[in-house]
Amino acid sequence: MNERPGCAPPGSTSGFVRRWLPLAAVLAIAGVAFAMGWHRILSLKIIGMNYEALQALIESHLAVALAIYVLAYIGVVAVALPGALILTMTGGLLFGWQIALPATVVAATAGATVLFLVARTSCGEILAERAGPALANLRTGFCEDALSYMLFLRLVPVFPFFVVNLAAALLGVPLGTYILGTFLGIIPGTAAYTVSGAGLASVIEAQNAIYHACLAKAGGDATLCPYTIDTGALVTKELVFAFALLGIVALVPVALKKWKARNAAV
Repeated sequence: MNERPGCAPPGSTSGFVRRWLPLAAVLAIAGVAFAMGWHRILSLKIIGMNYEALQALIESHLAVALAIYVLAYIGVVAVALPGALILTMTGGLLFGWQIALPATVVAATAGATVLFLVARTSCGEILAERAGPALANLRTGFCEDALSYMLFLRLVPVFPFFVVNLAAALLGVPLGTYILGTFLGIIPGTAAYTVSGAGLASVIEAQNAIYHACLAKAGGDATLCPYTIDTGALVTKELVFAFALLGIVALVPVALKKWKARNAAV
């Protein structure tokens, strides 16, 4: 799909099938995933209980395992399934943060771009055609400093990832700006969570030892042996505050631009 210049509203010449087929495909895939319960696989409990097997697979077939991880991440993000944070930590846990960080950033950017293009092709075009003056002005204002706003939305973890993808499409952010803002904006958060995931290896190994010892005593009755991994300590107030500060820094160029424009008008 070719990028339209600037932030001009998209045209309305696309056929019905071209407009709605991608969205229908995304919704269908998401529906099947939820119906089959695939989203439940994205938990640290499932990953932890299969940790040794996954490590053996990675040691034997690193390239294949990494490709599967990247494709799975793209799919999860593209159809807005829950679990991207768990996948990010899993990448750090299984591959180490040095490999997982670039792989996750590329995969997340690719998946987000797919959803962005789908939303822009369907909902974005209709919204542009029917938008009133208020929304049109919002689109114009957002697009004047789209990169700064995109960096802010990506850096501050208050906004759900898929919501930002959809909002950017509806507000007419250019494709190149969207990709760059997403790629750069998710690096700090991805780094934090892949490093945290890598640090979970010892925690999971200890929990697995406790779990298997419990199973031996309970005669294999898993209902008597809880398996828990506490990740609450990984998302701290300090971490959220640090991301918020980075988001504020991203908006400094916007603030300076508005300040210069205001002084020039005086």
